[in-house]
Amino acid sequence: MNTAPLRVALFGSGRIGQVHAHNIAQHPDLELAYIADPFIDGAQALAAATGGTARVVATAEEVFADTSLDAVVIGSPTNTHCDLIRAAVEHGVAALCEKPIDLDMARVRDCEAAISGTTTPVMMGFNRRFDPHFGAIKRRIEAGEIGALEQLSIVSRDPAPAPEAYIAVSGGIFRDMSIHDLDMARFFVPEIVSVFATGSNLHCDYIAAAGDFDSAVIVLRGERGEQITITNSRHAAYGYDQRLEAFGSEGMLAASNVAPTTVRKYTATTTEEADAYQPFFLERYAAAYRGELDALVATIRAGATPSPSFADGRLALALADACEESARTGRVVELS
Repeated sequence: MNTAPLRVALFGSGRIGQVHAHNIAQHPDLELAYIADPFIDGAQALAAATGGTARVVATAEEVFADTSLDAVVIGSPTNTHCDLIRAAVEHGVAALCEKPIDLDMARVRDCEAAISGTTTPVMMGFNRRFDPHFGAIKRRIEAGEIGALEQLSIVSRDPAPAPEAYIAVSGGIFRDMSIHDLDMARFFVPEIVSVFATGSNLHCDYIAAAGDFDSAVIVLRGERGEQITITNSRHAAYGYDQRLEAFGSEGMLAASNVAPTTVRKYTATTTEEADAYQPFFLERYAAAYRGELDALVATIRAGATPSPSFADGRLALALADACEESARTGRVVELS
């Protein structure tokens, strides 16, 4: 088996592109061969920051002209995802694509039809599946430690709202933020049969002006009656709030927030004073992003079916669309 590092092209040099670029450059089984971005100055700066060996290009055509390429990581704007996935498959190059696949389900289905039957791996960037804390809970449930899963509670709150310009193109809280938690719900309960969601505007004026919500609560039901709740907010004064609780017939497993240390301070005026939680997703899910790349390498090397797959990306978007419909209409949305 060929064990030479896999040659990878990265699309996008923005915030998520920077995460991927540094992780690819540091991965022993990967070589950052290209950074592609029409904003060439940012791509050049990122190439320099990751060792200076990546070739900087402005177009996808320049990337796919290289027949020795093994994989692409797609961290460019959402409206480019479908075209880049199709191009990767057409050239026999594995793809890891950030969520969502697209904001329009019709485009997602067209893309899925175009790549159907391919053996080229297309993996979705739901990195939380590779978080060691959530992964440990999943494995222990599968080992039967808490019996049959009955209830799942997911809390995800950002430390502060995203910038106004980002909110305007994000697709809304359900497609942009909740979609990670909706995929996490499917990670534990793959078959979801109904969705009920409520959205509120409690904190941010420009989110309300954009017609979006800054707070949401989602209730899902699994095909065996499992109950799932997701609580989202665009702000949390105490930091990045990421918790998960799995309740079963014989017990419960829970993952709490992560802090830099477990040290607690006790004085005459305070007890259990602790470090602040990790500030945001870059720090909290650093290990998950690395684990995601490990999974991509393993998938390519073994010729295996990728997980999470394109279908997982489509189903998460379908749930997000159902949340939007439910929040706007006040009705439960039943899913086929």
